[in-house]
Amino acid sequence: MTYHGSVLKKSGALLLAGAVVATTWGGTLPSASAATATPTSKTTVAAVSKGKAPATPTAFIQAMEEAATLAGVPFKMDKLSGTTVQRKDAAVALQQWLKLDSTTESFKDVPDKATFAGAVGALNTAGLMKGYTESLFLPNAVLTENDLSVLKDRIYNYIKPFVLEEATIMDLQAAMTQGKLTSKELVQKYLDRIEKYDDQGVSINAVLTLNPDALQIAERLDEERAAQGARSPLHGVPVLVKDNYDTNDMPTTAGCICLKDSIPAHDAEQVKKLKAAGAIILGKTNLHEFAFGITTSSSLGGQTLNPYALDHYPGGSSGGTGAAIASNFAAAGMGTDTGGSIRIPSSFNSLVGIRPTIGLSSREGIIPLALTQDVGGPMARTVSDAAIMLDATAGYDKKDVATAYAVGKIPSSYKDFLDVNGLKGARIGVATELIPSTKAEEKAVADVINTAVEELKSLGATAVPISIPNLAEINKYPSLSGYEFKFQLNDYLDSLGADAPYHSLSEIIASGEFDKSQEQSMKTRDARQTLETTEYKDIVLKRTKVTRESLLKVMADNNLDAVIYPTSTQAAGVIGEGQTSGGNNRLSPFSGFPAITVPAGFTSDGLPVGMEFLGRAFDEGTLIKLAYSYEQGTHHRQAPKLTP
Repeated sequence: MTYHGSVLKKSGALLLAGAVVATTWGGTLPSASAATATPTSKTTVAAVSKGKAPATPTAFIQAMEEAATLAGVPFKMDKLSGTTVQRKDAAVALQQWLKLDSTTESFKDVPDKATFAGAVGALNTAGLMKGYTESLFLPNAVLTENDLSVLKDRIYNYIKPFVLEEATIMDLQAAMTQGKLTSKELVQKYLDRIEKYDDQGVSINAVLTLNPDALQIAERLDEERAAQGARSPLHGVPVLVKDNYDTNDMPTTAGCICLKDSIPAHDAEQVKKLKAAGAIILGKTNLHEFAFGITTSSSLGGQTLNPYALDHYPGGSSGGTGAAIASNFAAAGMGTDTGGSIRIPSSFNSLVGIRPTIGLSSREGIIPLALTQDVGGPMARTVSDAAIMLDATAGYDKKDVATAYAVGKIPSSYKDFLDVNGLKGARIGVATELIPSTKAEEKAVADVINTAVEELKSLGATAVPISIPNLAEINKYPSLSGYEFKFQLNDYLDSLGADAPYHSLSEIIASGEFDKSQEQSMKTRDARQTLETTEYKDIVLKRTKVTRESLLKVMADNNLDAVIYPTSTQAAGVIGEGQTSGGNNRLSPFSGFPAITVPAGFTSDGLPVGMEFLGRAFDEGTLIKLAYSYEQGTHHRQAPKLTP
């Protein structure tokens, strides 16, 4: 049963600006005088000669009617006179049909008193018809067939009904900008889905706690949008965060009954950044208790289910976020990753997950597992959504010294790397040793990844088979969660002050208020007396050095942009029969280098498979570019049929 605690659970033609217009005008930019004159016969001939004949009024009206029919909305437009359609006339006709309010514009070639000025402003504001430049609209220019095709697509996307399922963050922003819904309505839609599919029905059991103030927060953000516009792409957008991120308005539990009433005084730094961007923290998601494992079961939240197959694990430890975002319970989410805890559940839920470079984003206010390896990062249904979340959460924090390494290495926006042609000319190392196929479960994943390699080639990349130096030695090293957890958890509990329900791991064990299946692991960790040992220091220093140097060498030797391999060597396992993921997930945390997993397809049993791209330190932009190009070239992501 879900626990609610004390709270509720640039393309195309004259419609755009700049160099693209030159294409429509036969390869030459019109002069300033041409901006206010009907195009000459020479210009028209040039357009026709390139297959861009002027669109007729009949074709214009027919195209708009087709867009309306596709969108399922009423259509009525008066006939246009003449044999061609000038942009100003198109603007007037569209304003009348769409009932857009007249808006002031500042184009030099549109007189303020012109009868079409308000329509031009309205269409420009709506993003349907832009100017030639910021100062020129070309009101007398004739629409070509190419222009009309672009305009039809824009009109369709503008008038089509809003569909929540699989909506991207930019879809949500467009819908709110266009007045199709408010942030408050959006929050309610997600709450309704959580009630329908998480609390009842298939009962995914992914959400631990809901923000009781979410609707009121959304209402305030709606008022702010109306008064001064959106703060960022996340303005008014509901997101979910794993319940090991501190939130000052909801309990932060790590999935443990022992912390069910623990409400920290301050938000985690990444939560603070999300709120500053205008995001709404809709709630907290279940996790493998204290992030110990990869099956996502906790004493507080129970077992989270995989929405693609309810009898299978969702991955972990961020399995609650994975299952929730896959099920469209929020626009995007946040997970944490010490070994593979963002990437494994992302793979098992057909999601994009980014494990950033250690130091790119603050860990302040996240319940630690092993700070030498811990990171927090986004989990989303698309690469673009993950990039938007990374934009909001990356950056320096004086309370996390590791973030000092990222200063000067964070681009203005990771969205700038969303290049559909990003794989063209790229050199991708295929870590063949990390694609095992000895067992049937491994072969099912290997088949998907081998197909993905061919897809990379078809999208313009060169696939280079590689062997990672010292791989056997790297894989012999353990995770540091078995060493650091006790000391860092105790520090976290101490940061809660006098109101902390417990002050040490020893007290938690003595209370018995935790998942008993983890008792031995907790006692083993609690038995460690110090980190001042040669064994621990050797792991920290030698493991990091050999992993980094091995990866950098193979990438340099082969001139690689990234290395790829299956995120997990096996797909989601059957609940009760155990879960393995292989050791592929270790390369990123052991080196501190970034990795992104992206949907690569499904096994014959319908289980999602992810492919991981690994790159150099602070080169998230390149990974986003490569993953986005692959995503857009394949579109492997499919929503689970069990949560329609």
